[in-house]
Amino acid sequence: MIDTDALIVGAGPVGLFQVFELGLLEIKAHVVDSLAAPGGQCIELYPDKPIYDIPAVPRSTGRELVDSLLKQIEPFGATFHLGQEVTVVRKEADGRFHVETSKGTRFLAKTVFVAGGVGSFQPRRLKVDGLDKYEGTQLFHHVKTPAAFAGKQLVIVGGGDSALDWALHFAQDGPDKAESVILLHRRDGFQAAPASIAKMRALCDAMQMQFIVGQITGLEEHEGRLTAVKVTGGDAVTRVVPLDALLVFFGLSPKLGPIADWGLDLERKQVVVDTEKFETSVPGIFAVGDVNTYPGKKKLILSGFHEATLAAFGAAPYVFPDKRIQLQYTTASPKLHKLLGVESPSFDD
Repeated sequence: MIDTDALIVGAGPVGLFQVFELGLLEIKAHVVDSLAAPGGQCIELYPDKPIYDIPAVPRSTGRELVDSLLKQIEPFGATFHLGQEVTVVRKEADGRFHVETSKGTRFLAKTVFVAGGVGSFQPRRLKVDGLDKYEGTQLFHHVKTPAAFAGKQLVIVGGGDSALDWALHFAQDGPDKAESVILLHRRDGFQAAPASIAKMRALCDAMQMQFIVGQITGLEEHEGRLTAVKVTGGDAVTRVVPLDALLVFFGLSPKLGPIADWGLDLERKQVVVDTEKFETSVPGIFAVGDVNTYPGKKKLILSGFHEATLAAFGAAPYVFPDKRIQLQYTTASPKLHKLLGVESPSFDD
Protein backbone atom coordinates (compact mmCIF):
# COMPACT_ATOMS: atom_id res chain seq x y z
CA MET A 1 0.00 0.00 0.00
CA ILE A 2 1.50 3.33 -1.14
CA ASP A 3 0.72 6.28 1.13
CA THR A 4 0.56 9.59 -0.75
CA ASP A 5 -0.74 13.13 -0.43
CA ALA A 6 -2.20 13.11 -3.92
CA LEU A 7 -2.94 10.59 -6.64
CA ILE A 8 -3.25 11.97 -10.17
CA VAL A 9 -5.13 9.82 -12.66
CA GLY A 10 -3.85 10.78 -16.11
CA ALA A 11 -0.40 11.82 -17.32
CA GLY A 12 -1.36 14.16 -20.13
CA PRO A 13 -0.23 17.81 -20.16
CA VAL A 14 -2.77 18.88 -17.52
CA GLY A 15 -1.97 15.93 -15.27
CA LEU A 16 1.74 16.75 -15.54
CA PHE A 17 1.16 20.41 -14.72
CA GLN A 18 -0.94 19.28 -11.75
CA VAL A 19 2.23 17.69 -10.37
CA PHE A 20 3.95 21.07 -10.63
CA GLU A 21 1.22 23.08 -8.93
CA LEU A 22 0.94 20.53 -6.12
CA GLY A 23 4.71 20.51 -5.75
CA LEU A 24 4.80 24.26 -5.17
CA LEU A 25 2.49 23.63 -2.20
CA GLU A 26 4.72 20.77 -0.96
CA ILE A 27 2.09 18.17 -1.82
CA LYS A 28 3.68 14.90 -2.96
CA ALA A 29 2.05 13.08 -5.86
CA HIS A 30 1.90 9.73 -7.60
CA VAL A 31 0.60 9.50 -11.17
CA VAL A 32 -1.29 6.63 -12.81
CA ASP A 33 -1.92 6.37 -16.55
CA SER A 34 -3.25 3.59 -18.78
CA LEU A 35 -0.74 4.46 -21.51
CA ALA A 36 2.83 3.19 -21.54
CA ALA A 37 4.38 6.68 -21.49
CA PRO A 38 3.42 10.15 -20.22
CA GLY A 39 1.85 12.61 -22.62
CA GLY A 40 -1.76 11.61 -23.15
CA GLN A 41 -3.44 12.92 -26.30
CA CYS A 42 -0.40 15.03 -27.21
CA ILE A 43 1.74 11.93 -27.68
CA GLU A 44 -0.97 9.56 -28.92
CA LEU A 45 -2.71 11.85 -31.41
CA TYR A 46 -0.39 14.64 -32.53
CA PRO A 47 3.20 14.21 -31.28
CA ASP A 48 4.69 16.05 -34.25
CA LYS A 49 1.93 18.56 -35.01
CA PRO A 50 2.44 22.16 -33.89
CA ILE A 51 0.48 23.74 -31.04
CA TYR A 52 0.24 27.54 -31.13
CA ASP A 53 -1.88 28.53 -28.10
CA ILE A 54 0.38 27.73 -25.15
CA PRO A 55 1.09 31.08 -23.42
CA ALA A 56 4.56 32.48 -24.20
CA VAL A 57 5.35 29.48 -26.43
CA PRO A 58 4.74 30.61 -30.03
CA ARG A 59 5.05 27.09 -31.40
CA SER A 60 5.50 23.66 -29.85
CA THR A 61 4.83 20.15 -31.01
CA GLY A 62 2.91 17.82 -28.73
CA ARG A 63 6.11 15.93 -27.99
CA GLU A 64 8.05 19.10 -27.19
CA LEU A 65 5.33 20.30 -24.84
CA VAL A 66 5.33 17.01 -22.93
CA ASP A 67 9.13 16.97 -22.74
CA SER A 68 9.10 20.52 -21.33
CA LEU A 69 6.47 19.64 -18.73
CA LEU A 70 8.42 16.57 -17.64
CA LYS A 71 11.51 18.76 -17.24
CA GLN A 72 9.51 21.32 -15.27
CA ILE A 73 8.22 18.78 -12.73
CA GLU A 74 11.58 17.05 -12.15
CA PRO A 75 12.24 18.86 -8.82
CA PHE A 76 9.13 17.33 -7.28
CA GLY A 77 10.01 13.67 -7.86
CA ALA A 78 6.56 12.38 -8.76
CA THR A 79 6.34 8.61 -9.15
CA PHE A 80 4.69 7.31 -12.33
CA HIS A 81 2.70 4.07 -12.54
CA LEU A 82 2.18 3.55 -16.28
CA GLY A 83 0.33 0.95 -18.31
CA GLN A 84 -2.37 0.52 -15.68
CA GLU A 85 -5.88 1.79 -15.13
CA VAL A 86 -7.51 2.81 -11.85
CA THR A 87 -10.25 0.29 -11.16
CA VAL A 88 -11.29 1.01 -7.56
CA VAL A 89 -11.71 4.27 -5.65
CA ARG A 90 -13.20 3.94 -2.18
CA LYS A 91 -13.35 6.53 0.58
CA GLU A 92 -12.14 5.23 3.94
CA ALA A 93 -13.43 6.18 7.40
CA ASP A 94 -10.47 8.51 7.97
CA GLY A 95 -11.29 10.49 4.82
CA ARG A 96 -8.49 9.07 2.68
CA PHE A 97 -9.09 7.20 -0.57
CA HIS A 98 -8.26 3.55 -1.12
CA VAL A 99 -7.30 3.25 -4.78
CA GLU A 100 -6.44 0.12 -6.76
CA THR A 101 -5.23 -0.32 -10.33
CA SER A 102 -5.59 -3.04 -12.94
CA LYS A 103 -2.07 -4.23 -12.07
CA GLY A 104 -2.84 -4.54 -8.37
CA THR A 105 -1.04 -1.37 -7.27
CA ARG A 106 -2.75 0.03 -4.17
CA PHE A 107 -2.71 3.54 -2.73
CA LEU A 108 -3.98 5.43 0.29
CA ALA A 109 -4.34 9.00 -0.93
CA LYS A 110 -5.47 12.10 0.90
CA THR A 111 -6.69 13.58 -2.39
CA VAL A 112 -7.38 12.30 -5.91
CA PHE A 113 -7.11 14.29 -9.15
CA VAL A 114 -8.87 13.04 -12.25
CA ALA A 115 -6.90 14.36 -15.23
CA GLY A 116 -7.74 11.60 -17.67
CA GLY A 117 -8.73 13.74 -20.65
CA VAL A 118 -12.01 12.44 -22.01
CA GLY A 119 -11.19 8.94 -20.85
CA SER A 120 -9.34 6.23 -22.71
CA PHE A 121 -9.42 6.56 -26.48
CA GLN A 122 -10.48 3.72 -28.77
CA PRO A 123 -10.10 4.19 -32.53
CA ARG A 124 -13.24 3.88 -34.63
CA ARG A 125 -12.53 0.85 -36.76
CA LEU A 126 -12.98 -0.12 -40.37
CA LYS A 127 -15.30 -3.12 -40.32
CA VAL A 128 -13.91 -5.52 -42.92
CA ASP A 129 -13.64 -9.23 -42.22
CA GLY A 130 -10.08 -10.37 -41.61
CA LEU A 131 -8.58 -6.90 -41.31
CA ASP A 132 -8.01 -6.74 -37.54
CA LYS A 133 -5.20 -9.30 -37.57
CA TYR A 134 -2.96 -6.81 -39.40
CA GLU A 135 -3.25 -4.14 -36.71
CA GLY A 136 0.17 -2.90 -35.69
CA THR A 137 1.92 -4.47 -38.68
CA GLN A 138 0.08 -3.12 -41.74
CA LEU A 139 -3.05 -1.53 -40.25
CA PHE A 140 -2.61 1.66 -38.21
CA HIS A 141 -4.97 4.14 -36.55
CA HIS A 142 -2.31 6.68 -35.63
CA VAL A 143 1.24 7.45 -36.68
CA LYS A 144 3.93 7.22 -34.01
CA THR A 145 7.01 6.95 -36.25
CA PRO A 146 6.49 8.66 -39.62
CA ALA A 147 9.85 7.41 -40.92
CA ALA A 148 8.51 3.83 -40.75
CA PHE A 149 6.22 4.61 -43.72
CA ALA A 150 8.86 6.19 -45.98
CA GLY A 151 9.12 4.56 -49.41
CA LYS A 152 5.92 2.53 -48.99
CA GLN A 153 2.64 2.31 -50.86
CA LEU A 154 0.10 3.89 -48.53
CA VAL A 155 -3.68 3.88 -48.55
CA ILE A 156 -5.04 6.49 -46.12
CA VAL A 157 -8.74 6.31 -45.25
CA GLY A 158 -10.76 9.19 -43.82
CA GLY A 159 -12.09 12.67 -44.46
CA GLY A 160 -10.95 14.65 -41.43
CA ASP A 161 -7.87 16.64 -40.52
CA SER A 162 -5.79 13.62 -39.48
CA ALA A 163 -6.32 11.82 -42.79
CA LEU A 164 -5.60 14.94 -44.84
CA ASP A 165 -2.59 15.99 -42.76
CA TRP A 166 -0.87 12.61 -42.99
CA ALA A 167 -1.69 12.22 -46.68
CA LEU A 168 -0.03 15.59 -47.35
CA HIS A 169 2.90 14.72 -45.11
CA PHE A 170 3.71 11.46 -46.89
CA ALA A 171 2.99 12.78 -50.41
CA GLN A 172 5.34 15.75 -50.28
CA ASP A 173 9.11 15.75 -50.61
CA GLY A 174 10.91 15.02 -47.35
CA PRO A 175 12.58 12.23 -45.40
CA ASP A 176 9.22 10.50 -44.81
CA LYS A 177 8.01 10.63 -48.43
CA ALA A 178 6.10 7.50 -49.42
CA GLU A 179 6.40 5.70 -52.74
CA SER A 180 2.70 6.38 -53.35
CA VAL A 181 -0.21 7.88 -51.41
CA ILE A 182 -3.87 7.16 -52.12
CA LEU A 183 -6.43 9.03 -50.04
CA LEU A 184 -9.73 7.17 -49.81
CA HIS A 185 -12.99 8.67 -48.56
CA ARG A 186 -16.59 7.61 -48.96
CA ARG A 187 -17.55 10.94 -50.56
CA ASP A 188 -15.96 13.93 -52.25
CA GLY A 189 -16.33 16.17 -49.24
CA PHE A 190 -14.17 16.66 -46.16
CA GLN A 191 -14.33 17.84 -42.56
CA ALA A 192 -10.86 19.34 -42.63
CA ALA A 193 -9.10 22.67 -42.93
CA PRO A 194 -9.84 24.31 -46.32
CA ALA A 195 -6.13 24.94 -46.89
CA SER A 196 -5.39 21.23 -46.47
CA ILE A 197 -8.16 20.28 -48.90
CA ALA A 198 -6.84 22.75 -51.48
CA LYS A 199 -3.29 21.45 -51.08
CA MET A 200 -4.47 17.84 -51.44
CA ARG A 201 -6.28 18.64 -54.69
CA ALA A 202 -3.23 20.47 -56.00
CA LEU A 203 -1.02 17.45 -55.27
CA CYS A 204 -3.52 15.21 -57.05
CA ASP A 205 -3.47 17.51 -60.08
CA ALA A 206 0.34 17.30 -60.02
CA MET A 207 0.05 13.47 -59.82
CA GLN A 208 1.96 13.40 -56.53
CA MET A 209 -0.92 11.56 -54.84
CA GLN A 210 -4.34 10.19 -55.71
CA PHE A 211 -7.82 10.66 -54.26
CA ILE A 212 -10.47 7.95 -54.66
CA VAL A 213 -14.14 8.13 -53.66
CA GLY A 214 -15.26 4.77 -52.34
CA GLN A 215 -15.26 2.30 -49.48
CA ILE A 216 -13.16 -0.76 -48.67
CA THR A 217 -15.26 -3.88 -49.15
CA GLY A 218 -12.63 -6.61 -49.17
CA LEU A 219 -8.98 -7.61 -48.92
CA GLU A 220 -6.35 -9.40 -50.94
CA GLU A 221 -3.75 -11.39 -49.02
CA HIS A 222 -0.67 -13.44 -49.84
CA GLU A 223 1.43 -15.58 -47.50
CA GLY A 224 0.13 -13.89 -44.37
CA ARG A 225 0.46 -10.33 -45.64
CA LEU A 226 -2.09 -7.78 -46.72
CA THR A 227 -1.27 -6.96 -50.36
CA ALA A 228 -4.29 -4.91 -51.49
CA VAL A 229 -7.75 -3.66 -50.61
CA LYS A 230 -10.87 -3.91 -52.73
CA VAL A 231 -12.50 -0.49 -53.09
CA THR A 232 -16.09 -0.15 -54.28
CA GLY A 233 -16.90 3.27 -55.69
CA GLY A 234 -20.16 5.14 -56.13
CA ASP A 235 -20.43 3.62 -59.59
CA ALA A 236 -20.66 0.16 -57.94
CA VAL A 237 -17.41 -0.88 -59.62
CA THR A 238 -14.88 -2.60 -57.34
CA ARG A 239 -11.20 -1.91 -57.94
CA VAL A 240 -8.13 -3.54 -56.43
CA VAL A 241 -5.72 -1.07 -54.81
CA PRO A 242 -2.25 -2.44 -53.89
CA LEU A 243 -0.66 -1.31 -50.63
CA ASP A 244 2.07 -1.87 -48.07
CA ALA A 245 0.24 -0.15 -45.21
CA LEU A 246 -3.33 0.93 -44.49
CA LEU A 247 -3.83 4.03 -42.31
CA VAL A 248 -7.40 4.47 -41.07
CA PHE A 249 -8.44 7.80 -39.52
CA PHE A 250 -12.11 7.57 -38.59
CA GLY A 251 -11.56 9.46 -35.37
CA LEU A 252 -11.41 8.27 -31.80
CA SER A 253 -14.23 7.22 -29.54
CA PRO A 254 -13.64 8.25 -25.91
CA LYS A 255 -14.53 5.74 -23.21
CA LEU A 256 -14.93 7.15 -19.71
CA GLY A 257 -14.23 3.69 -18.31
CA PRO A 258 -14.16 2.94 -14.55
CA ILE A 259 -14.42 6.65 -13.66
CA ALA A 260 -18.13 6.29 -14.43
CA ASP A 261 -18.45 3.97 -11.41
CA TRP A 262 -16.73 6.19 -8.84
CA GLY A 263 -19.96 7.81 -7.64
CA LEU A 264 -19.14 11.23 -9.11
CA ASP A 265 -21.84 13.48 -10.53
CA LEU A 266 -21.67 13.24 -14.32
CA GLU A 267 -23.15 15.26 -17.14
CA ARG A 268 -22.91 13.80 -20.65
CA LYS A 269 -20.11 11.49 -19.57
CA GLN A 270 -18.10 14.38 -18.08
CA VAL A 271 -17.35 15.02 -14.41
CA VAL A 272 -19.20 17.98 -12.88
CA VAL A 273 -16.98 20.36 -10.87
CA ASP A 274 -17.23 23.73 -9.18
CA THR A 275 -15.17 26.61 -10.54
CA GLU A 276 -13.63 27.66 -7.23
CA LYS A 277 -11.59 24.54 -6.56
CA PHE A 278 -12.53 22.22 -9.46
CA GLU A 279 -13.73 19.76 -6.86
CA THR A 280 -16.20 17.04 -7.80
CA SER A 281 -19.33 16.01 -5.94
CA VAL A 282 -17.09 13.84 -3.73
CA PRO A 283 -15.04 16.01 -1.34
CA GLY A 284 -11.33 15.40 -1.86
CA ILE A 285 -11.65 14.32 -5.49
CA PHE A 286 -10.85 16.97 -8.08
CA ALA A 287 -11.19 16.88 -11.88
CA VAL A 288 -9.14 18.97 -14.31
CA GLY A 289 -8.79 19.11 -18.08
CA ASP A 290 -11.09 17.69 -20.73
CA VAL A 291 -12.72 15.20 -18.35
CA ASN A 292 -14.61 17.89 -16.42
CA THR A 293 -17.53 20.15 -17.19
CA TYR A 294 -18.86 23.45 -15.82
CA PRO A 295 -20.62 26.51 -17.27
CA GLY A 296 -18.42 28.10 -19.91
CA LYS A 297 -16.03 25.14 -20.13
CA LYS A 298 -13.49 25.33 -22.97
CA LYS A 299 -11.51 22.20 -23.84
CA LEU A 300 -8.11 23.83 -24.19
CA ILE A 301 -4.78 22.84 -22.66
CA LEU A 302 -4.27 26.35 -21.30
CA SER A 303 -7.67 26.19 -19.54
CA GLY A 304 -6.60 22.91 -17.95
CA PHE A 305 -3.46 24.57 -16.59
CA HIS A 306 -5.61 27.21 -14.85
CA GLU A 307 -7.88 24.49 -13.44
CA ALA A 308 -4.88 22.56 -12.08
CA THR A 309 -3.68 25.65 -10.21
CA LEU A 310 -6.98 26.23 -8.40
CA ALA A 311 -7.42 22.51 -7.76
CA ALA A 312 -4.03 22.37 -6.02
CA PHE A 313 -5.03 25.19 -3.66
CA GLY A 314 -8.37 23.48 -3.13
CA ALA A 315 -6.63 20.25 -2.14
CA ALA A 316 -4.15 21.82 0.29
CA PRO A 317 -6.54 21.90 3.31
CA TYR A 318 -7.07 18.13 2.98
CA VAL A 319 -3.32 17.51 3.02
CA PHE A 320 -2.38 20.18 5.57
CA PRO A 321 -5.54 20.83 7.63
CA ASP A 322 -3.72 22.95 10.22
CA LYS A 323 -1.57 24.95 7.81
CA ARG A 324 -2.40 28.37 6.41
CA ILE A 325 -1.73 28.32 2.67
CA GLN A 326 -0.31 31.54 1.29
CA LEU A 327 0.06 32.54 -2.34
CA GLN A 328 3.74 32.87 -3.20
CA TYR A 329 5.44 33.88 -6.43
CA THR A 330 8.14 31.83 -8.10
CA THR A 331 9.92 35.06 -9.08
CA ALA A 332 10.56 36.17 -5.51
CA SER A 333 9.96 33.38 -2.97
CA PRO A 334 13.14 31.84 -1.50
CA LYS A 335 11.01 28.94 -0.28
CA LEU A 336 9.77 28.16 -3.79
CA HIS A 337 13.29 28.60 -5.16
CA LYS A 338 14.46 25.94 -2.72
CA LEU A 339 11.67 23.58 -3.76
CA LEU A 340 12.54 24.14 -7.41
CA GLY A 341 16.25 23.69 -6.79
CA VAL A 342 17.15 27.10 -8.19
CA GLU A 343 19.27 29.86 -6.73
CA SER A 344 17.46 32.88 -5.30
CA PRO A 345 18.46 36.09 -7.06
CA SER A 346 20.13 38.84 -5.00
CA PHE A 347 18.73 42.32 -5.48
CA ASP A 348 21.21 45.12 -4.86
CA ASP A 349 20.06 48.66 -4.19
